Amino acid sequence: MAKEFKITSTRLEELTKELNYLKTTREREIAAMIAEARSYGDLSENSEYDAAKNEQAKLYGRIAEIEDVLSHAVIIEDENEASGRVGLGCTVTVENVATGVRSEYRITGSQEANPMEGKLSDDSPFGRAAVGKAAGEVFTVNAPNGSYQMKVIAVSREG
Repeated sequence: MAKEFKITSTRLEELTKELNYLKTTREREIAAMIAEARSYGDLSENSEYDAAKNEQAKLYGRIAEIEDVLSHAVIIEDENEASGRVGLGCTVTVENVATGVRSEYRITGSQEANPMEGKLSDDSPFGRAAVGKAAGEVFTVNAPNGSYQMKVIAVSREG
């Protein structure tokens, strides 16, 4: 069975726009770079040609990657919205039971995860432990650097 990529409708739109840009504008830009580099003569010692071909390979790799994600995309629905439980697409405010430090995270699919922006995948240790919990519940996160307990303070949906 093929891998499913859980993404929001916003991310689906972003990927579709990026794919369109890569297949039209960017592909033409790289074709022009290759044509210009060819005009310089001997291709065996032409670094501009090599760079343009490498750029083309990266482009086609990214196009294939996006097409794979889009063909196996599962749009995240707001299945936990009414219940007030942590789920994909929601923002959760948690408190570390031991330290009292509060944090806020958005639970996303793996394609959208970016810990530096506070977006954690539902497949991460934190995401797996938090999904399905409601405000007031305590859960244990089994992370690579050890286990710790978190308390759900609030669960919200942001568009």
